[in-house]
Amino acid sequence: MNTHSPLETRSALPIETRDEGDVDPLIAATAAVEELRTSFETYRTEAETRSTAAATAASERIAALETRLNRPGAGDEQNQNAATAIEQRAFSSFVRRGDGSMNAEEQRALRVSTEEQGGYLAPEQFIAELQRNLVEISPIRAAARVGSASAGTVIIPKRTGRMTASWVGEIEDRPATEPAYGQARIEMHEMAAYVDVSNWLLEDAAIDIAAELAFDFAEEFGLKEGQAFVNGDGVKKPVGVMVDPSVPTVLNGHATTLSPDALIRLMYALPAFYRNRGSWLLNGQSIAAVRLFKDANGRYLWQESIADGQPATLLGRPVIEAPDMGDVAADAFPIAYGDFATAYRIYDRVNLSVLRDPYTVATKGLVRFHGRRRVGGAVTQPEAIRKLKMATA
Repeated sequence: MNTHSPLETRSALPIETRDEGDVDPLIAATAAVEELRTSFETYRTEAETRSTAAATAASERIAALETRLNRPGAGDEQNQNAATAIEQRAFSSFVRRGDGSMNAEEQRALRVSTEEQGGYLAPEQFIAELQRNLVEISPIRAAARVGSASAGTVIIPKRTGRMTASWVGEIEDRPATEPAYGQARIEMHEMAAYVDVSNWLLEDAAIDIAAELAFDFAEEFGLKEGQAFVNGDGVKKPVGVMVDPSVPTVLNGHATTLSPDALIRLMYALPAFYRNRGSWLLNGQSIAAVRLFKDANGRYLWQESIADGQPATLLGRPVIEAPDMGDVAADAFPIAYGDFATAYRIYDRVNLSVLRDPYTVATKGLVRFHGRRRVGGAVTQPEAIRKLKMATA
């Protein structure tokens, strides 16, 4: 019987067994805390980076804003724009619904006209639209010098005599020169008009009711002031440029037929300074007659405009068509020529005050808007203009 030795198994490495329950709890807790601390530090670093970037961007925006605000007038301009927007919105609310439905801010934004007359002054944006329309309807306003008045009368210094100069020697006495000055007074006069607007139009938010009112009032006032600036007699209205007796006259040489030669005499009756800045003023009938005039070579004296927005010319100077100028007739004054910006001044005292009347024409579904305007005008430098008289003597 064979005898076997016991089987022995060996390994190159010792076998190690591990029990998870044998890990030291303190070591595990320390490792977890360390891992948490590392994660927190990473998060804090990233957060600080983002916060620094955001703070830098905010600082740059604030610096840029301060730079803009520190520019002269920048802050005032922004405040003015905001105030203008509020006033415009308040005026639109007043036009559509009356002052009873306006909130306190809107009521404060509107400027009261007068306690006696009632109503509100139109905002600047409305006035700008009104003035643009007035210029189209009242041609004298486009040519004259226009300003604003803060009182019922404007007094303008007016030179009535020129100073004189003399040639003198090195040690000779210098002669005294005393130019004479007077005063030109321009009184403010009031116009009134009303416009009826349907309730439907007021209720339709898609309609720019302020623009509609601006055009309607401009049409009413433009026609009235245009007549006064040309032919006004000074009674409750301005004195017109063709009525003022101080404006010199040039004779046409014929009582009923315009003379081309008279136009040349009229133009060159002015001093060169005013002549070179002058414009023609005449109505459509006179334009029709003048357009037929030709020079010795058969060329028309009238030249059409070669660019949009530019007036036609007569003898090289602009033409202003004024429907209120007189027709060609015996003893009439159909044409004027001169530097109207120097010769005639217009002052606006109250651009427009509006009173809303929802009762007078309520049975017709209309709201009536009463407008009043104060304006003055007068010839201040008659030597800067000449008018043509249809006469021989």
